Amino acid sequence: MYRRLPKLKYFTVLNRQHYTEINVGDLAELAANSEVTLASLLDAGILTQDDGPLKVLGDGELSVKLTVKAAAFTEGAKSKIEAAGGTCEVV
Repeated sequence: MYRRLPKLKYFTVLNRQHYTEINVGDLAELAANSEVTLASLLDAGILTQDDGPLKVLGDGELSVKLTVKAAAFTEGAKSKIEAAGGTCEVV
C-alpha cells in the first residue's frame, strides 16, 4: 500500500496566483502625491508587462508620499509607505 500513495513532497499548487511584483524602492522615482496603480506604472514605463494583479514588495527605501492601490502588500512595504506619509489601498 505504501507504494501506491504518492509522496507528500513537491506537490504543485493547481490554482496558483501570479502577481506583477514591484519593490518600494522602484516607486521612489515617482512624483509626490501621485496615485500608483498597475496601469499608471505601465504608462510610466516602470513596469513592462502585466503578469496579473499588482503586489508591492518591501525592498528599498521610500521618501515621497504616494497613494498606492494594489492587490497585495507585504508587511515591510506597507510600513515603509505609511512611514513616508502615504496610504495603501487593497483593490
